[in-house]
Parts: sequence; structure tokens; C-alpha cells
Amino acid sequence: MAENEPLPVAGLLLAAGGGRRLGGRPKALLPHRGRPLVEYAAGVLRAAGCARVHVVLGAAADDVRERAELGDCILVENPDWADGMGSSLRAGLASLTGTGARAALVSLVDQPGIGAEAVARVRAAYTDDTSLVSAAYEGVRGHPVLFGAAHWTGIAASATGDRGARAYLKDHAAAVRLVECGDVARPYDIDTAADLSHLE
Repeated sequence: MAENEPLPVAGLLLAAGGGRRLGGRPKALLPHRGRPLVEYAAGVLRAAGCARVHVVLGAAADDVRERAELGDCILVENPDWADGMGSSLRAGLASLTGTGARAALVSLVDQPGIGAEAVARVRAAYTDDTSLVSAAYEGVRGHPVLFGAAHWTGIAASATGDRGARAYLKDHAAAVRLVECGDVARPYDIDTAADLSHLE
């Protein structure tokens, strides 16, 4: 690949959630290792080799912009974030259109147990525009996931509510390459007050 050619895999971080089950604390701003969680999660995508990272913001977007140091990440605001993850996925994929990216490596802000090693494994499985790759934990599909650009339109059309790409991946299960990451990552979510114990 020539030096001036865009890297094909872009990171896409979904960080718009309002933390309804956390008493309305936006997940992007939860403290982790002394900084907002969104900053940590974006750094994981960078460390995994994504030169371009788009971050979808929603709840408290202005506060996130002010408090999180996101460097040269592209910040994408989703005004419909309250409709669920599907709207954020659609906004993120739309923001990548025309950038030269040929795949989106999608991660969630509330999974700090998934670090750069697991994300890099999924990224390394990219082959071309038709790639569909998912991390797996003891054989069960999880995050992050990689969508080749050929799938973006179909995923956007099916992404509704909090389902994200679940329905699309189920319909295309035979094409999804699973990459086992259970030996290097823990795929828990930060959804409830009890889950806050996972943050450092």
C-alpha cells in the first residue's frame, strides 16, 4: 500500500448512550483510569492500528467535547441517540462514506474489558469490502465487529432500536468470520451501578 493511500479499516466508536440504567449518567463520561471512558475507548482503537477513528456522540455531547481529549478523532453527533444504538450505528457508517475507508471496525464505549489486543485481532481479519468479522468469546459472537463497506447500506437499513447490526449479522451468519478473543479480553458491559466496579 502506498504511503498516501488511506488505510482501509477505520475505527467506529459508539459512545452516544445516556446511561438510563445508571441514573442518566452518560457512558462516555464515566471515569476510567482518571479520564473519561470515551477517551480510553478511542485510544484502544488507535492502539489496535486504526489511523482514522470516528466517535459517535449523543447524550451530553457538548460535555464530552469539552472534557474528553479525543485528539484528531472525527466527532459525529447523533441527534437521535435516544432511539437506541441502531441510530448511532447508522450515523457512524454515514460519516465514513466517502472517506476512503473500506471497512468499519465497530466498538462500544461501555466495554473497557476489551483492549487493543482483541481489537487488533479483529482488524487483522479484514480482507476486502465484503469482510464480515466478529470477535468471539468461547465461540459466542460479541464485539468488536468489522463490516466491509459492501455491507454498510444493508446494515444501516436493518439497524433499529438497540439492536444495531444484530439482525444483519444473524441473516448473514454463514459469511461472518469469528475471531476468538476470550483469552485476551472480557466482554462485560457497563450497564448498571453494579457494573461500575469494573472501572478503574
